[in-house]
Amino acid sequence: MDLFAFGINHTTAPIDVRERVGFAPEHVPGALQQLVDCNGVAEAAILSTCNRTDLYCGLRSGSGEHAIEWFHDYHNLGGIDLRPYIYMHRADGAVRHMIRVASGLDSLILGEPQILGQVKDAYRTAHKTGTVGRVLGRLFQHTFSVAKQVRTDTAIGSNPVSVAFAAVTLARQIFGDLSAHTALLVGAGETIELAARHLKKNGLSRLIVANRTVEKARKLAHEYGGFAISLDEIPQHLAEADIVISSTGAQHPVVLAEHARAAIEARRHRPVFMVDIAVPRDIEAQVGDLDDVYLYTVDDLQNVIQDNLRSREQAARQAEVIIDTQVHELMSWLSTRDAVPLIRALRRGAERSRDEVLEKAMLQLANGRSAEETMNFLANTLTNKLIHHPTTALRSAGAQGQDDILAAAGQLLGIAPTDSADD
Repeated sequence: MDLFAFGINHTTAPIDVRERVGFAPEHVPGALQQLVDCNGVAEAAILSTCNRTDLYCGLRSGSGEHAIEWFHDYHNLGGIDLRPYIYMHRADGAVRHMIRVASGLDSLILGEPQILGQVKDAYRTAHKTGTVGRVLGRLFQHTFSVAKQVRTDTAIGSNPVSVAFAAVTLARQIFGDLSAHTALLVGAGETIELAARHLKKNGLSRLIVANRTVEKARKLAHEYGGFAISLDEIPQHLAEADIVISSTGAQHPVVLAEHARAAIEARRHRPVFMVDIAVPRDIEAQVGDLDDVYLYTVDDLQNVIQDNLRSREQAARQAEVIIDTQVHELMSWLSTRDAVPLIRALRRGAERSRDEVLEKAMLQLANGRSAEETMNFLANTLTNKLIHHPTTALRSAGAQGQDDILAAAGQLLGIAPTDSADD
């Protein structure tokens, strides 16, 4: 069986194409069943995220063209030609692609950890649907093992490369354990939501969300166990916050120096960590001059992110070495697997010959033939039976001048030709 992977991602297709070829989770089982009905497709799995749609196939025959045609037709793309956007990988290329995806080496954000969970979900869905067999099953399990090794043996995921993650990482460096601290998040957009997720994941005790539209703040706060306030209420709650992360679209600062000064006094000069991600800035610049305030701007974080990105790129090079070795290991298994039916047939034939000759030998003993004569009969007859077909084939190859077959037979049987043809 041949491995085949194809799809599109953030590097090959614009978003208006990617959004047309994605698979909603509830549609994946039905799509998988259709895919394995395609000519030549024996096994299949689908990975569909906001940045990629990957299809992994085990092919019993063909080149995978029928699977690509199905992909196009399934999404009713009409005259849209997907070919310029599609990448294709076969055999060891398909193995390498899946491992790189699961390890975060093919992600929009290098080394991002969420993709491994998404690959696992894709496997679970395909396994439950019954479209993963022995080959894809082994590929997925091998991929999970290698992705774990990459995470363990390299620094691919140890340093933050998103603004929200960098902000939370700095907060942890300042406060250590966040379980006894309160955070005030100003805004309710994607970056603030991501910051909320990272804070809760790191054990934050209490969360306040402030936004111009309180209903939107309330929705976000409810999801992460916090409470919502309006922007006008920030001065009353600022003293409660050990961590302030702000990202709004406001044209003027929403956290003023006078508010911060009053909050520091109320806190009895316990330190406050503030991150202003917004452009224009949400936190008045003079706040950074106050004692006991650690204020970082988006530019400060970008410097951290660039340093960390360089670190991840170095780790990615180390990861590629690991992946090269592991691709070879899986391909060796696949190659060995192709030989298994032949090995089994050879063994069954040898066992049949053994049983036939042994039965005759036992009958001779029962009829009074000596043990020595019976043993000689058994040894000679069994030897002749086992070498009959190989000998006939070798003679035929020699007669036809098929030196390649003779050389392969010598390697396979572990023998070298004698010097004389008369031996």
